[in-house]
Amino acid sequence: MKQVSLPMYGVTHQPAEAFWQVLREKLQDLGLADLPPQLSWPQDLARHWQQGDVLLSQTCGYPLVSSLPQVQLVGTYHYRVEGCEGPDYSSWLVVRDDEPGESLADFRGRVAAYNSTDSQSGHNSLRALIAPLAQDGKFFRAAIASGAHYQSLRLIQSREADIAAIDCVSLELLKRAQPQALAGLKIIGRTAVVPGLPLITSAHTPPEQLEILRAGAKAMVGEAVSDSLLIGDFTLVPRSAYQKITVLEQQAAALGVTAL
Repeated sequence: MKQVSLPMYGVTHQPAEAFWQVLREKLQDLGLADLPPQLSWPQDLARHWQQGDVLLSQTCGYPLVSSLPQVQLVGTYHYRVEGCEGPDYSSWLVVRDDEPGESLADFRGRVAAYNSTDSQSGHNSLRALIAPLAQDGKFFRAAIASGAHYQSLRLIQSREADIAAIDCVSLELLKRAQPQALAGLKIIGRTAVVPGLPLITSAHTPPEQLEILRAGAKAMVGEAVSDSLLIGDFTLVPRSAYQKITVLEQQAAALGVTAL
């Protein structure tokens, strides 16, 4: 049986599982059989996305352009969230609300938190912003890998870190589900806008199944489970559009910045 995972959005597993149950019925009605009853929740996403039995998953744009040349794009959801523009999204720069600083430049020599180095929203986007401000390839005093956006926020709240770039969709979902996770924080800026998190399928998925996946994903727009995840539309964004992410990385490297 093929694997299906939706690991990127949803504060808990329940919203994604509910989404899958509705999507699964639609895909079955469209002719796909032997679909898993529940989602997979792999610990090693980088390895999972490269497996040949992945029927459907959602990845980040950075892995897509850096390590997943073989996967096929199913399409990209649009989210009804401030910071999103159609299928594109950005991240907010989040700091403590008692900080006097009101711009990124005010946080020179401070400590950044980021979810992981393979994240566009938490790492590559912030690296691109600090590059023009860096001196000898450095802007922050240190950077801490938190493992997840919500963990980055906790590090800021506990004063172990001072600033982080948080995916605008993740921030809004967290705000609605766990408002205390944003207590004592404020936004001081925004990263570049790039194409949002794409749905992908294995290179082994035949064309007729790929079209069914696209039809099913499109049919989810307007469903209650989609509304709860703030989904507003679905389109096929070409792989070439995601090269903007690579350009951000290259521009930072040209300025001597390869890490936070």
